[in-house]
Amino acid sequence: MTTAFFCLILIFIIFGVQHSYAQKNTISAVFVFGDSTVDPGNNNYIPTISRGNFPPYGKDFDNHEPTGRFSNGRLVPDFVAEFVGLKKNLPPYLDPSLTIDDLMTGCSFASAGAGFDPFTSQLGMALTQSQQLDLFKEYKVKLAAAIGKERTDDLVRRAGYLVSSGTNDFTFNYYGPIPVRKKAYPTISQYQQFQWQLIEQFLQDLLDEGAQKIGFVGLPPMGCLPAIITLNSKNPIFGRECNESYNSLSRNVNQMAQNKLKSLERPGTKIVYADIYTPIINMVEQKTKYGFEEVHKGCCGTGLIEADFGCNPTSPLCADVLEYVFWDAFHPTEKGYRIIFESLESLIQNNLA
Repeated sequence: MTTAFFCLILIFIIFGVQHSYAQKNTISAVFVFGDSTVDPGNNNYIPTISRGNFPPYGKDFDNHEPTGRFSNGRLVPDFVAEFVGLKKNLPPYLDPSLTIDDLMTGCSFASAGAGFDPFTSQLGMALTQSQQLDLFKEYKVKLAAAIGKERTDDLVRRAGYLVSSGTNDFTFNYYGPIPVRKKAYPTISQYQQFQWQLIEQFLQDLLDEGAQKIGFVGLPPMGCLPAIITLNSKNPIFGRECNESYNSLSRNVNQMAQNKLKSLERPGTKIVYADIYTPIINMVEQKTKYGFEEVHKGCCGTGLIEADFGCNPTSPLCADVLEYVFWDAFHPTEKGYRIIFESLESLIQNNLA
């Protein structure tokens, strides 16, 4: 045999393996519910001040477009949609320009400022989790009218779902300036139980709507968010370090989710826990390993507390965003989101794709 023939065989084997994987990857669409970490721009279309559809947000996105994503670029759901071969970026459901073809491969119903607690969403003028689910129901009706109920049901059944919320319930609501929930639930453990009841109901409702493969995203190390450091530090300028009390709360909430999620599964369904605490704390504690220089401030503004309209066209920016874990005082940079996604790749491939 000639060398050229061996090369042809090698090419055939390589592409054959890739084709085999593509056949196994039967995910039909990606659907996302949650808060600003997974909202690609739904808040652009509702009456709220929690928006990121202006510069410098999106400065490293396609065409430097501020889409409403709370980062300088792409979010984890964008990387997920690309990874499973559906599309490069996951759009917001409320974008009126979306076609049926766009909708068939998935979208996000998430809303910046949302929480599992409806009072959290009210405070942030965001879509509640139940309102996001209502939009998904509307989506199904719209799709069924276009492609038929049988195809729609099949698409919904084979789709992958991501649920990412809960941080605002603690940082903006329970420990926020309006102590409504603190009066109703005097201890944080009581509020955790209340939040879990809401989570459980949402996941049950999502299963009722036909979801079979759900990724439930845990909380980040809340004490490492730059705004939380600023608000809870005796010296927010020079004494910046993660707040262990908030991080401990994150770990407790995440452990509760891991202990309880399996009990919600039904025959033929799968609910898996997606750990984002570990990759974020690793970036903070091992910054040089990932090429970061600044892990306790955001790139936009002073980096201490700005987000939403606090990070705007007049805000100063860091010299090199690739050296920052956080874009603003609450949200990671695109590089940070990519590292989070990469930590979840095997889980997505083995459970959701």
